[in-house]
Amino acid sequence: MDTGKKLVVWFEEVDRHAIGIAGGKGANLGELLREKIPVPNGFIVTADSYVYFAESAGLNKPIQVFLSGVDGSDSERLQEVSDNIKQLVVSAPMPPAIADAVRQAYRKLGGGRVAVRSSATAEDLPDASFAGQQRTYLNVSGEEEVLTALQGCWASLFEARAIFYRIQHGFDHFKVNIAVPVQKMVQSDVSGVMFTLDPLTNDRSKIIIEAVYGLGESIVSGEITPDLYVVNSENMTIADRQVHPQEWHLIANPDRRDGADPNIKVPLPFTKQSSAKLSDGDIIALAREAKKIENHYQFPQDIEWARQGRNLFILQSRPVTTTENKVTEDIPHLQGTVLLEGVAACPGIASGMVKIVSSPSQIHKLKQGEVLVAEMTTPDYVPAMKKAAAIITDKGGRTAHAAIVSRELGIPCVVGTSRATETLADGQLVTVDGFNGKVFQGQLADPRGPALPTPIRRKVTTKTRVYVNLADPDLVERVAAMSCDGVGLLRAEFIIAHNIREHPRFMLKQNRGAKFTDKLAASLEVFARGFYPRPVVYRTTDFKTNEYRNLRGGREYEEQEENPMIGYRGASRYNAEPEVLNLEIEALKKVRESYNNLYVMIPFVRTVGELTTTKLHLEAAGLRKSDDFKLWMMAEIPANVFLIDQFIATGIDGISIGSNDLTQLVLGVDRDNGKLAEKFDERNEAVAIALERLIKACTSKGVTASICGQAPSVYPELTEKLVRWGITSVSVSPDMIDHTRQLVADVEASIAKGGHSHS
Repeated sequence: MDTGKKLVVWFEEVDRHAIGIAGGKGANLGELLREKIPVPNGFIVTADSYVYFAESAGLNKPIQVFLSGVDGSDSERLQEVSDNIKQLVVSAPMPPAIADAVRQAYRKLGGGRVAVRSSATAEDLPDASFAGQQRTYLNVSGEEEVLTALQGCWASLFEARAIFYRIQHGFDHFKVNIAVPVQKMVQSDVSGVMFTLDPLTNDRSKIIIEAVYGLGESIVSGEITPDLYVVNSENMTIADRQVHPQEWHLIANPDRRDGADPNIKVPLPFTKQSSAKLSDGDIIALAREAKKIENHYQFPQDIEWARQGRNLFILQSRPVTTTENKVTEDIPHLQGTVLLEGVAACPGIASGMVKIVSSPSQIHKLKQGEVLVAEMTTPDYVPAMKKAAAIITDKGGRTAHAAIVSRELGIPCVVGTSRATETLADGQLVTVDGFNGKVFQGQLADPRGPALPTPIRRKVTTKTRVYVNLADPDLVERVAAMSCDGVGLLRAEFIIAHNIREHPRFMLKQNRGAKFTDKLAASLEVFARGFYPRPVVYRTTDFKTNEYRNLRGGREYEEQEENPMIGYRGASRYNAEPEVLNLEIEALKKVRESYNNLYVMIPFVRTVGELTTTKLHLEAAGLRKSDDFKLWMMAEIPANVFLIDQFIATGIDGISIGSNDLTQLVLGVDRDNGKLAEKFDERNEAVAIALERLIKACTSKGVTASICGQAPSVYPELTEKLVRWGITSVSVSPDMIDHTRQLVADVEASIAKGGHSHS
């Protein structure tokens, strides 16, 4: 092991592209801190530290032996294997280099109480949450306690639930490593979770905030049913509030004698038990922070927060992993005897026999198709939850573990019923209504039709193609099964940051350019094969310098730029560094030998000359325009608008409008700047003029025009204009495919009738 690698990094040293060393949680904490989000400071024990530890202790071979033959279906065997591996990890010697680095960082942080959190290198991705699968230790105090918690986090990489999840999602056990953020502890008066959409309906006009007194572990675990606050994100007004009584709260244990639990449950004063946890001012302040984070990531977020005194803190943020569209019109209302009512956590209707599971050790008793009833669920329940027809819990809200996992699995769920484990009995036949939060006696028919546990999606066809923006190879199988016409934007950056993780020039210097090409080709082939024969449009690398610097070896080649957004990126790089572009070209050629549906798109093209030179370079390597090879250009710079006819004349097949960058550059607005965020609007008249000019120019020249981004999904009035101007396709995130398809169909129908849509 190369001990010259960084064993510890500070939050300020990483951003969201540093998942390879900081894990998903750690990378996001660094990203948020850089964006001036109020994140408690800390450091990260890197994934390289874990690799060094595992190799120095010789753990990989015995772990591999334990894991051989484990398929996840035998819960008891899975738990036994997990216990054996965890014991191996916690009893292995800690390398002195790691121990010294952690002690020094802890002292530099100021000592005192900290939170020690696990951060898997494959977590917090759009379809792989890994949430709650590894350990978190709160109120850890002292160097030795921190080191013990660190080793506990490493061991939790092999919790039974984590092993099961990796098996189910096809992750290689030895390609998922773990980093460990160590963060200053917030002794919260109130804490909770918030979503930048309604997790039940995926309504993006709502921000959902849940709150409890004390530390937030009780809300995530589902031990307490939290207050619920709903904020209208468009005008920042409180649309709904539900206050739930709370008898106790979790706080730091003031008695830290040896062996004492660092956190204890303390009864709340009776006068406080039924009071609202948050003031209106705090609710709106949290909602604004949530919106700022979502605007930065351009994806719905699941955010943990805390309030200590008058100060609000963001503890972590991850992408929402359950953004499949949900049909919420025509919500069914069943007629029958209501046994229980609670919080609707995942829509759907299902019937089955009750199985009360009082602890994770009993999950093997649940049979396929039974209704899982528990006081609350933890990540250890997941193997059983996958077999359940529906889930009911006594405690918890919409952000409790049971709610999150049920939505991920698509299983009807009702949480916070208070007394399901007391009221229901094993073998009792019930119907669970996840739309309305009710549990009925007996088996009731779904009024929408027979045997419909999930909403029906109508097959909608459109003349305008609906493509998908995609970056993660692990999502291909699922997204390819959806109603999309292909991949309109395959971003190279995700693959390089997550699967390669090294700067291409660094690899070339080491004569490992072929390795870069092979790794890139392997990922591209997943997309091309999964969507074949539908087109997959690969956008060549568009890293900014600050993003390139985060790759291994990147600091050797990338300068610090004041404004990377308009810095050394895109086609300018290809002209200056053709040897790097060649690595991508060779990967493309390798994949196209088997799959000719892989096309190319050139980003951030400043001049006609840059496009011509890049096109000639591709042609010299054998990638020439033909019936089965298309070359597109991103249109995202005002120069592209003014000179669109000249860009088309170079011989491209079409353009894809990058509405985010184009809007920023037309309006001179940094969309990540909180003071200017409200001015970022693709519907602005100047932006609309640019869009219309681009689309109509392409139509007149007989080339295709697409647009990628959320704008067509978020603004129906803009979508109508795009279709009327003649756009040939739109490319959206996976969660918006069905919504956009229906929206486009409505617009096309309106145009056919000679009218205007009011969708």
